[in-house]
Amino acid sequence: MEKYTIEIPVRKFRLNELSDEERFWIDTAVISAKQAYAPYSNFYVGVVVVLANGKIVTGNNQENIAYPSGMCAERVALYYAGARYPDVPVKAIVIIAVKDGVVQKNISPCGACRQVLLETEVRFKQPFQVILGGSDEVFIIDSAEALLPVSFKEF
Repeated sequence: MEKYTIEIPVRKFRLNELSDEERFWIDTAVISAKQAYAPYSNFYVGVVVVLANGKIVTGNNQENIAYPSGMCAERVALYYAGARYPDVPVKAIVIIAVKDGVVQKNISPCGACRQVLLETEVRFKQPFQVILGGSDEVFIIDSAEALLPVSFKEF
């Protein structure tokens, strides 16, 4: 038997260390989170997808009483971006959570969303940044594949 260790490089920043553009993305994701439809969990997730052409697509979670009929914010935004801009690669995705009106500590995507992020990278044959925003710190991961290192994908 061989044993392997998988390491995920993550950079951590304080909010004041981010560029103006990155802070704008964070602020936009917070606004998007506050517009989510989350009457059951009261956990509001907002996403900003930054496309290579400079366009910004937002998304938020959409719950439904007939669980699991709702949709996570990441998939809402990525599917819309794919439908609206089918030939434009993703440059970055920013993910933020708000509960009781307060930005939460960093959250990361669920397994299904991680697979969709990875499929987006595979589709465009290039990695993109995953920015996990939080109340005072931000984690930046340089590829969605890092979030799902043992993944289901075509090789």
